[in-house]
Amino acid sequence: MRLGTRQSPLALAQAEETRARLCAAHGWPDSAVELVPVIASGDRVLDRPLAEIGGKALWTKELDLWLADGTIDAAVHSMKDVETLRPAELSIVAVLPRADVRDVLIGATAIAAIPAGARVGTSAPRRAAQMLHVRPDVTVVSFRGNVATRLGRLEKGEADVTLLAAAGLERLDHASVGTPLDPAVWLPAPAQGAIGIECLTARADLHALFAAIDHGPSHAAIRAERALLTGLGGTCHSPIAVLTRHENLSLHLTATLFSPDGTQRVDGEMRVPLDNPEAAIALADQLLATAPPAIRAHFNGAG
Repeated sequence: MRLGTRQSPLALAQAEETRARLCAAHGWPDSAVELVPVIASGDRVLDRPLAEIGGKALWTKELDLWLADGTIDAAVHSMKDVETLRPAELSIVAVLPRADVRDVLIGATAIAAIPAGARVGTSAPRRAAQMLHVRPDVTVVSFRGNVATRLGRLEKGEADVTLLAAAGLERLDHASVGTPLDPAVWLPAPAQGAIGIECLTARADLHALFAAIDHGPSHAAIRAERALLTGLGGTCHSPIAVLTRHENLSLHLTATLFSPDGTQRVDGEMRVPLDNPEAAIALADQLLATAPPAIRAHFNGAG
């Protein structure tokens, strides 16, 4: 089996985890699964925000082409980076157990401890808007690149603080770096911390193989968060944060939409059945119905 992956260190670590789980589940040797790396378009251009150069499709388009022509059997993705609307010919067939969903603050011990007027390095609209909402005195500076690149830029003084995903730091053995933020206060990105496997919808044989490593509760949470994104009709420019908690046979979603400058926010929550996570699309209508124009302008709700 050939697994396609981006070539970044984090993507390769995620592909290695997928291979290890797949081989363990089926009693295969590691050699039964080959990792096939590609340099994604999103990894080539680092001097501009992703939203300005094509959005999340820049993480997936090369792997999509390889799936279509049979170069690879399946692709391993950070689900946070996968476009909400995918071609019908492709299916997310498994989600691994979700890792830590929190953001980690690097360069200060707490949001309140960030020096007045500091430069916050991030290219994520959610992180920028959340930060400006609680700390309107700071300046946001564009900060793209893999984990090592961003940590290096921080070290060089290009920003005073930055934010990274706890899951990515953990997978790269940097779990001791920075201060994790309470996800109930600083809500994470939709699908943060989740690894997904995608293959051709027609490949029922592969669906059955990957079912052995699919983590049902994690997959349900990702489906719910992606349903919310579908209902909001947001883009890479749309600041959206969501935290999903499992409660017996239901999922409890807490979501916040921001204006890009952080001055306005709207909050909502909803419980949806574990066996019908797509019902979370209704939360989008609830949020947009109460959102001020400064927020609604950045969403084109599908509901």
